Amino acid sequence: MTSLYDLTPAGSAPASPQPPLRLAMLGMIEGNGHPYSWSAIINGFDHAAMQRCPYPVIRSYLGAQPPGSVGIPGARVTHIWTDSPADAPPVAAASLIPNILARPGDAIGQVDAVVIATDDGLDHARRARPFVEAGLPVFVDKPLATSLEDLRAFAQWQKAGARILSSSGLRYAPEFDPLFANPKSLGELRWVCGVTCKTWERYGIHALEPIYRLLGPGVESVRLETKPGLETAHIQHRSGVQVTIPVIADGGAVFGAFQVCGTGGMAAFRLADTYTAFRRQLLEYVGFLRTGAATYPFSETIELSAIIIAGLRSRAQDSRRVAIAEILNELSP
Repeated sequence: MTSLYDLTPAGSAPASPQPPLRLAMLGMIEGNGHPYSWSAIINGFDHAAMQRCPYPVIRSYLGAQPPGSVGIPGARVTHIWTDSPADAPPVAAASLIPNILARPGDAIGQVDAVVIATDDGLDHARRARPFVEAGLPVFVDKPLATSLEDLRAFAQWQKAGARILSSSGLRYAPEFDPLFANPKSLGELRWVCGVTCKTWERYGIHALEPIYRLLGPGVESVRLETKPGLETAHIQHRSGVQVTIPVIADGGAVFGAFQVCGTGGMAAFRLADTYTAFRRQLLEYVGFLRTGAATYPFSETIELSAIIIAGLRSRAQDSRRVAIAEILNELSP
């Protein structure tokens, strides 16, 4: 059986060699090491230079891979730009990136696609705009947008033909494979919980995305209860399944823990294989660039961002339960 992450269609002869896709990795903010990890997963990496990467977890999961196994055929990160110019040279050395850009816009005309690697969602539309307008495909790190204005921009761009992809790596976490392969194994689902860390606007998407993949579209509403250091999202799905997402500010030690309960039993999952999740995510983008088709519709990305925005509105309005339809209705210009 052909894997979801195999870029060769089932039953087809191997395609004639194509030149590698040239990618630009753009943006790097505090607390996010994706320019190191994503570039290394695509390009391979220099072991000695990677030891100077300031993110121990990245050094750990890259170093655990068999020698010579890291790299994605048919793609190369050829250019990098970081918000602080001092960050670019060590990333380039560790992840084998030959070109450092003085400005992100300098990538236009030199690459086939770009990756917006910042994970705060505050200004993704601003960062993506020049590349969308230049006709380049864009991958945007999660969350796509945390404001109605920015989400509206992405929706309009995509509707007009822009090629945009955005996701959390947890959509592709291998720990969920058995449940996705046999979703009825737990009977009728009743309650799902996913634990995340930092803040709702920055890391809520990590818990949302695999749960959304499990339940499908149809989140009806969200209520976000907030205390110092801890927020809890209470989410209702049209299927009747209730979803709880605790956001523990200093909860890195329990990040990525999930419980799924149904009428026939329960299952617990914990993200452990970060490398495989990220590699699958990047393979999705490479496949999207080659074929023009994603394995899930952009409308799901819009709904996921609307859930994040609804949670922020709930927080600002004394934990009022906010309907997702309220947010989606406001997206129309």
